[in-house]
Amino acid sequence: MAIVSNVTEKPHRFGHPGLMHITRRRLAFILLLGLIAVGLGFPVGWRAWVSMRYAPLLHPLDEAPSARVALVLGARVYANGRLSTMLRDRVDTAVALYQAGKVHKLIMSGAGEAEYDEPAAMTAHALARGVPAETIQLDYGGLRTYDSCYRAKEIFQVEDAIIVTQQFHLPRALFLCESLGIQASGVIADQRVYSPRSIAWSEMREAPATFLALIDIVQRHPPPMLGAPIPLE
Repeated sequence: MAIVSNVTEKPHRFGHPGLMHITRRRLAFILLLGLIAVGLGFPVGWRAWVSMRYAPLLHPLDEAPSARVALVLGARVYANGRLSTMLRDRVDTAVALYQAGKVHKLIMSGAGEAEYDEPAAMTAHALARGVPAETIQLDYGGLRTYDSCYRAKEIFQVEDAIIVTQQFHLPRALFLCESLGIQASGVIADQRVYSPRSIAWSEMREAPATFLALIDIVQRHPPPMLGAPIPLE
């Protein structure tokens, strides 16, 4: 009697084809997750290295070193001209450095436009606290931290400086300034406890921003606003 088989496909050598298909899909998914983890992990690791590298150059106000120039980095200004809390602390810290004889010039660097002018608002705040106008240099081209550092070197011919901003921001700013040829140290402008929401947002954006700073240094593109040199007197 003939034996009739209902098997229409040879068994797969390594198992059922459907199982192999699922396994491959899972493997591809795991590889994708791995690539995403590496992609996210490098900026976080890079920021950690930059923070560790520049930690010795961060100083509280009462232990600030001396330099000819303080580079004060801009931040939000409200529609009525009032400085945001972090920016006010930066300017107040720079004013204290000047009044203590630690610096002789202040560069107020930020975004400057007709309807939104960080350097002008920062300068008005410093003038109201007794800083002479001739001490202050406004920098309207500091749209980003990279731009502020680049222009400090190329436009204002700064060789050494104290960078004034909050502690979370200082390592990135110091990395940029040093990479662009400025011998810099940082003075921490944290004069109060900021809101948890504000700090969480600032810390969250700092990892990608520090990674972008690395790309900026590799590319070395001039900032959008440059112009002729204006050496500080």
